Amino acid sequence: MKYILLHGLGQTASSWEKTVNELQNKADAVCPDLFSLLQGEEINYSNLYQAFCRYCEPFPEPFAVCGLSLGGILALQYGIENPQKVNSIVLIGTQYVMPKKLLKFQNMLFRVMPKRTFMSIGLAKNEVIRLSESMMDLDFRKDLHKIKCPLLLLCGDRDKPNIRASLNLKKRIPDADFAVIEKAGHEVNIDAPKSLGAVLNDFFGS
Repeated sequence: MKYILLHGLGQTASSWEKTVNELQNKADAVCPDLFSLLQGEEINYSNLYQAFCRYCEPFPEPFAVCGLSLGGILALQYGIENPQKVNSIVLIGTQYVMPKKLLKFQNMLFRVMPKRTFMSIGLAKNEVIRLSESMMDLDFRKDLHKIKCPLLLLCGDRDKPNIRASLNLKKRIPDADFAVIEKAGHEVNIDAPKSLGAVLNDFFGS
C-alpha cells in the first residue's frame, strides 16, 4: 500500500525525509512537492487540490494519505470526496475550518517579510499570499461524515491553536484517534521525526 505524505506551506517534499527513514515500509512512501504539481498553473488552493487529485490517479487503491497543515487540508478534502480510494488518513496540525483572523494576520506578516524568505519553498511572496487568501472560506464541517476510513489526528505539544482544532474535530468524528507528539511545534515532521515515524508505523500497521 502506498503512503502519500503531504508537506505544509513553508515546507518542501524534503521536509519528510527524516520521518520517512523511520517508516517500516518506507519504500512505499511518496512525498510530492506540492507546488511542482501545478506545472505553471496559477497558485491558488483550488488549482492545487485539483493537481493533487490528478497526481493520485495512477496509484493502486486504496492508499493512505498523511498531511501536515496545508497538506492535511488537501488530505482531508480528498478523503471526503474520494472515500473509496483512501485506506486511512493522518492529519497533522490541520484545521477543518479556516481561522480567518489567523490567516489575515499571517498574510499581514507575509507582506512585510523579505522576498528571499520564500525562495526555499519554490514560491514567490505574492504567490504565497494569494494561496493563503484563496483558502479563507474553506469549511469542511458539513462533509466530515463522509470520511469512512480510520483517521488519526496529530499535533505537536507546542502547537496550541491546532491542538484545539484537532480536539474539536475529534468531537465531530468520535472514532478518530488523537495523539500529541512531545517536544514538537507545528512542523512535527521536522521537530520530532522519530516520534512521528513510530506513531505512523503503529497506525498504518494496525
